[in-house]
Amino acid sequence: MRILVVEDDPSISAPLKEGLTREGFDVEVASTGAAALAAEPADLVLLDLGLPDLEGRIVCQGLRAHSKVPIIVVSARGEEIDRVVLLELGADDYVVKPFGFRELVARIRAVARRISTTEQSPAVTELIVGPLHIDCRGRMVEFDGHHVDLTPKEYDLLVFLASDAGAVRGREQLIHDVWDEHWWGSTKTLDVHVASLRKKLRPELIETVRSVGYRLVELPVSAP
Repeated sequence: MRILVVEDDPSISAPLKEGLTREGFDVEVASTGAAALAAEPADLVLLDLGLPDLEGRIVCQGLRAHSKVPIIVVSARGEEIDRVVLLELGADDYVVKPFGFRELVARIRAVARRISTTEQSPAVTELIVGPLHIDCRGRMVEFDGHHVDLTPKEYDLLVFLASDAGAVRGREQLIHDVWDEHWWGSTKTLDVHVASLRKKLRPELIETVRSVGYRLVELPVSAP
C-alpha cells in the first residue's frame, strides 16, 4: 500500500515515514501542497492542514477533484468547523495532533480493509430507488435524470441506505458498516454526511428515525 504523507515539518514527517515503512507501507513525503497535487497516485493520503503554500482544504479539494484516493487529515486544529468542511470536501477521516502512532496505523489498515472488500465484492451493479439511480460499477449517481457529484464517503453511505430502501439503519450500524467497526471519532460525522446528501439530492429522501438512525425513502419519479 502506497501512502503519500503531506507534511512540511521534517521532525514529524521523518519519524512518521520511518515508522510506516517498518509497518510495511511504501511511503512518499510531500512538504508542500503543490508537491502533493503533483505527486504520483497513492493508495492513501495523510494530509496535514498547516502547509506553507496552500491551505489544507484547498489541497484536499484538489486531490478529490481528480481522484477517489482515501484522505486522512492530520492536524493540530480540532475545531468542529474544520472537520465539517473537510468532510464535505471529501476527506474520509480526521486525526487531531498529538495522535498515537498505533491509532494512526489502525486507521490506515481499516481503510485498506475497506478498499480490499470493495474490490473483491462487486456483486450489485445497479440500484434504482424511485428517481435515484446508482451505477455501482462506475460509482455514478443520478437523481431525477441529473448527475450528482458525491464524495467517496457520501457515495458509500448512500449505497448502504439504498441497498435496503425503507429499512431503518441504526446509527451504530451505519458507523460500523460505512466507516469502520473501530471508528473512534464523533458520530456527528454521520450527521454531516447525511445533511450533505440531503442538500445534493432532496431533503426528504433520507428520513430521520428519532433515537434510532436513518432510512432512505422511495420518492415518486418526477413527471417528464
